[in-house]
Amino acid sequence: MGLIAKLVTSPLLPVRAALWVAERVAQKAEAEYYNPAPVWAALAELERRLIEGEISQETFDREEDLLLDRLREIEEFRNPDR
Repeated sequence: MGLIAKLVTSPLLPVRAALWVAERVAQKAEAEYYNPAPVWAALAELERRLIEGEISQETFDREEDLLLDRLREIEEFRNPDR
């Protein structure tokens, strides 16, 4: 019966393979999206730009708020029980 089942379902192999690949791509994208390291790097770069006078305090505050919101979103995703 196993051979017959494999023969009957073999036309579905390309579909199953495509679904497997799509799941892996989605997992990778999610891992990158919820990685806090780039956000921390952006905060450090933002502070450097403020210190060197490239941006105003107002611009710094606005962009910092956005980055901190992003960090909160990441934290909530990683720790949904909190």
